[in-house]
Amino acid sequence: MRRIAAIAAVTWTELVRMKVFYFLIIFALLVIGNSFFLAKFSFEEEFQMLKDIALGAMSIFSALLAILATATLLPKDIEDRTIYTILAKPVSRTEYLLGKLAGVFLLLTLAVLLMGAVFGVVLLLRTQALLHLTELEMQGLPAQELQAALGKIRRAGHDPNLLAGGIVILVKAWLLAAMTMFISTFSTSAIFTTISAFAVYFIGHLQATAREYWLASNESALLTKVALGLLALIFPDLQAFNLVDDIVAGTAIPLPILLKTVALGCGYIAVYSALGAAIFHQREL
Repeated sequence: MRRIAAIAAVTWTELVRMKVFYFLIIFALLVIGNSFFLAKFSFEEEFQMLKDIALGAMSIFSALLAILATATLLPKDIEDRTIYTILAKPVSRTEYLLGKLAGVFLLLTLAVLLMGAVFGVVLLLRTQALLHLTELEMQGLPAQELQAALGKIRRAGHDPNLLAGGIVILVKAWLLAAMTMFISTFSTSAIFTTISAFAVYFIGHLQATAREYWLASNESALLTKVALGLLALIFPDLQAFNLVDDIVAGTAIPLPILLKTVALGCGYIAVYSALGAAIFHQREL
């Protein structure tokens, strides 16, 4: 564990030096800018659209960071011959991969936390501004009506489901990092790894729709069902991690659904990590 932690710390330092957090500036500008633009809507519409934009941006940016950061790690170490120095020490190839992956996981965790903090601050400021504005506009009305209106704004601005959304986004980013690391164990270049990872990303988002279509049009085709089952095993069903629409609509995410989604992501991470370690163990460097 000490060796894995040491490699993870070095990987984290390398990624931070690559200035990968510049995307946070874009995210902050996107969320803050839209908060001013949405001010002309009703508070229900404003909060709904703000959550949709922020959670969608968090999902996209974390996915991009997971793929782009992970795709360069192994090819860069091989090109710089750093990997030979590391593996010459009492460090196994599995420990090397797990350490690299742990460093990326740490980076993704911090990135999602920072984006969540920016979103939380913007949401809190808009909530307080709307509460103050509502108090001014309803000064002459009965206190009961005023408290009812303020309660609606507070409930819309303080949604506990946002935490569940952040957790799912983070687990999905971890999964994409593990999948990208798996591809890099047999890839010959960072470009091939990146292109392949994005291809798997799009397939993962489209396979649920394709599966429903093929099952509806080929109800009795056993071969089709087997092929779709194998496809689901090889490529992660990323639509299973798309809980943003339910959160934006105000639907509460049941704890069993959240735990099932997290368990699914952890299962894929374990499988990709094990396969990557097996392939990397046999690879000639």
